Amino acid sequence: MYEKPPVEKLIEELRQLKEKAYKGGGDERIQFQHSKGKLTARERLALLFDDGKFNEIMTFATTRATEFGLDKQRFYGDGVVTGWGKVDGRTVFAYAQDFTVLGGSLGETHANKIVRAYELALKVGAPVVGINDSGGARIQEGALSLEGYGAVFKMNVMASGVIPQITIMAGPAAGGAVYSPALTDFIIMIKGDAYYMFVTGPEITKVVLGEEVSFQDLGGAVVHATKSGVVHFMVDSEQEAINLTKRLLSYLPSNNMEEPPYIDTGDPADRDATGVEQIVPNDAAKPYNMREIIYKIVDNGEFLEVHKHWAQNIIVGFARIAGNVVGIVANNPEEFGGSIDIDAADKAARFIRFCDAFNIPLISLVDTPGYVPGTDQEYKGIIRHGAKMLYAFAEATVPKITVIVRKSYGGAHIAMSIKSLGADLVYAWPTAEIAVTGPEGAVRILYRKEIQQASNPDDVLKQRIAEYRKLFANPYWAAEKGLVDDVIEPKDTRRVIVAGLEMLKTKREYRYPKKHGNIPL
Repeated sequence: MYEKPPVEKLIEELRQLKEKAYKGGGDERIQFQHSKGKLTARERLALLFDDGKFNEIMTFATTRATEFGLDKQRFYGDGVVTGWGKVDGRTVFAYAQDFTVLGGSLGETHANKIVRAYELALKVGAPVVGINDSGGARIQEGALSLEGYGAVFKMNVMASGVIPQITIMAGPAAGGAVYSPALTDFIIMIKGDAYYMFVTGPEITKVVLGEEVSFQDLGGAVVHATKSGVVHFMVDSEQEAINLTKRLLSYLPSNNMEEPPYIDTGDPADRDATGVEQIVPNDAAKPYNMREIIYKIVDNGEFLEVHKHWAQNIIVGFARIAGNVVGIVANNPEEFGGSIDIDAADKAARFIRFCDAFNIPLISLVDTPGYVPGTDQEYKGIIRHGAKMLYAFAEATVPKITVIVRKSYGGAHIAMSIKSLGADLVYAWPTAEIAVTGPEGAVRILYRKEIQQASNPDDVLKQRIAEYRKLFANPYWAAEKGLVDDVIEPKDTRRVIVAGLEMLKTKREYRYPKKHGNIPL
């Protein structure tokens, strides 16, 4: 007759099994992970959560597959650690793939654990942080691993716009493994040989195209942060990636039913933006750094820029004004004169839609001469891509405040959020120039015949430009027509935005019932 062991023995057995689970692939594989300068899954989670404490789920789950020797390689946890804890006192769910177990490859159980974490996160309304370090699909499990990816992708989509999703790329990702990160809101990627992501690797690229390329040149952090725009943040270490994740979470609500977290920053709401007027040159053709204006307007000069190294002609990111989180969309005259191209439109549209989904007011700082011209942009679809930005601003129901700093011309004027597109408040500095096109372009069209027939065409051109600039290339004509709510002194910009945000706190805006819109992707 079976006699149940005493509870002390059962507890000792439990402790031994948990110790085995916590070691993942074992001491030798942990040492190998460390030799590459990489942390283990549990070490990463300990850095993320307050006091290193988190609550694990499905600790003892293992693969059901037995083919190709998997019956002899059964590891508790199946290559991924899942659970929840507190980050700065707020509940956050996370998963961390364990490269010491079968290379962190994704199989059926591995995927089920990630899906379960998402299900719980959605039930309670908490963000999800994924730490990816995986060799990809588990070949030994065949199509089950592909079904697993499909299940994870579906959860990414179901969670989109409901809870924030952040991915840390802490290892390799190839093939299907890259698409879960791509479906999340933000990707943080670490620089270094051990970190890369691509759909098709260098070997197949060489066979198919005869093109030789290194892992880093094909899918490293620098490539994705500067060229593809896949990566939102690029960092130098795993610790920096964790720290940045915490900072990013500090700007985000836990879910779409909450407001972003207010923090008393100690920066007076009614202070002057001292010296801000000195940043913009008198010569409208001269560039300047729009970030300097942002730093003077926001609390304590703190601005978390998103996609900093990609599409640098537009600036997007998070800040606080009078303690309240805002999303900033600003032209950057240092790149293409602040003109909007395909990448800038995509970058802005994605950011605008994220802010709208999570109740983050939008502040537009405008200085743009228009869209980038040329066959390259037209052939690649600047019409389609530029429409995304228009769509995003028009769709957004959060408070929207626009400040026109200098140039605001043509279609780009509309794309930066104006009244007819849905902006709640539009202000302009006295340096603002608001028109269908720039003075010289407008004059060459309006007075083409006069200029051609003049004995001194250059003098006529200059005269007409001066007249046009006085009439249209200033904020007052637009203000007289009610297109601008007020022309303000630059130093008052912060105060005006604070007052506007306070008034718009209770904003409600009707939208026609629909399943969803059809953004021009």
